[in-house]
Amino acid sequence: MLIGDLAAAAGLSAKTIRFYEQAGLLPGPPRTPGGYRDYPPGATSRLAFIRQAQAAGFTLAEIRGILAIRDSGDAPCRHVAALIGQHLAAAEQRIAELTRARDALMDLQQKAAAADSADCAGSQICSILASP
Repeated sequence: MLIGDLAAAAGLSAKTIRFYEQAGLLPGPPRTPGGYRDYPPGATSRLAFIRQAQAAGFTLAEIRGILAIRDSGDAPCRHVAALIGQHLAAAEQRIAELTRARDALMDLQQKAAAADSADCAGSQICSILASP
């Protein structure tokens, strides 16, 4: 399958497919006598996997690792499960950080609503952000 056909089947651009090839996510295909890339039928499902893994938040390096495990003949499911756990823990940490930031901003919003612009005169840069 030529790169244009693969791109159409996978819903990607030819440039993206060449990038995945350079990044080690997609093995370089054999070439036609005319020098065109001739991808095997399995390339479509591999590209679908890459897109699904990216949508789940996996990095290209992580995806490359998963594919390397599969390409070696082993099932990568335990590795994927561990990565999911790591991503979930990072997401939970980020949610906690965002919750703290939201709470701080809500406090500042209340302070701003009650602030008098005259309080910003003098040596303070902004009384809303000044320590109490």
